[in-house]
Amino acid sequence: MAFELSSEQQMIRLMAGDFAKKELEPMAADWDRQETFPLQAVKKMGELGLLGMMVPTEMGGSEAGAVAYSLALQEIAYSCASSAVTMSVANLSTEPLLRFGNKEQQGKWLYALAQGTLLGAFALTEPGAGSDPGSMTTTAELRKDKYVINGTKVFITHGQYADVINLIARTGPEKGSRGLSAFIVEKGTPGLKIGAKEEKLGLRASNTVELIFEDCEIPAANRLGNPGEGFKVAMFALDSGRIGIASQAVGIARACLDEAIAYTKQRRQFGKTINSFQAIQFMIADAATQIEAASWLTLAAADRKDRGMQFTKEASMAKLFASEVANKVAYMALQVHGGYGYTKDFKVERLFRDARATTIYEGTSEIQRIVIARETINK
Repeated sequence: MAFELSSEQQMIRLMAGDFAKKELEPMAADWDRQETFPLQAVKKMGELGLLGMMVPTEMGGSEAGAVAYSLALQEIAYSCASSAVTMSVANLSTEPLLRFGNKEQQGKWLYALAQGTLLGAFALTEPGAGSDPGSMTTTAELRKDKYVINGTKVFITHGQYADVINLIARTGPEKGSRGLSAFIVEKGTPGLKIGAKEEKLGLRASNTVELIFEDCEIPAANRLGNPGEGFKVAMFALDSGRIGIASQAVGIARACLDEAIAYTKQRRQFGKTINSFQAIQFMIADAATQIEAASWLTLAAADRKDRGMQFTKEASMAKLFASEVANKVAYMALQVHGGYGYTKDFKVERLFRDARATTIYEGTSEIQRIVIARETINK
């Protein structure tokens, strides 16, 4: 496959990298340590067009496409993986509106989301419904011209700061995924409460909370798509979201590799720098090869999306491979640092913690294998 980046895609990658190095890298360790959500940096990402990269320009987006989005997200993740999660979910939150929203809904929310003046979240996971969204119990009952929502969503990225929430809830008596519908819930709606904030191992500058709905009333006009299309909306969003997490994983892995290389050039043992030892060289060679493969898988999935082709399998392959590579390379980088890598004085300690989540959210590695097998067998 021949693949060459356009001048626009290269420019976007450079712009994102420059922003990340100047605005994110210097603060990332402090944000992580203090669990600070970098709201002002997120707003700057919106100003740069990084939060609406799939949205057409006439709707407020940068219309850069999935390949450019992947490249930019890799650069953000390289400097601050927590900010990359926010960027990924913010872009993901525009996709249901773009694909399933009507003109009124798009006019009300999509432009502002793409511009970054509103921040979007995606609420799918529940305490008893993670890998199996068909078992969710949050309900949305139609009463005249309103839906009344009751239930709890968990692990909601930047849910405390979100202005617009994409919600999947049960509307019909049908069992499993057929009784689900999609909705938009605005911040400040009576009955919507911010629950517990999660204290996480990594990605500590990414706000993660539970959302509690207690007789939360929204206009019937806030439903996205037709009744019963919620699972379809969620799976479409997750396909796109997996390209985002794969991109984040590639960025984390590249940062780990660069940290390892830099350390081996200055760390001396037995009278010479440790990068002269074959054992270290092999570790670096394997990591570099795996990262390159992960990058190509991710860009290939993004390219298929840009071309309007089916990309479910490719997105799952990219997410599976890139996330597991990120964890392997993070392990290698910490190992190369030895005892120093286990301390918070070195960036690799944070990267090691941040990498771990990539095999879990947007579908675990096990779920990705199920998707890949299904798509391969039934092609």
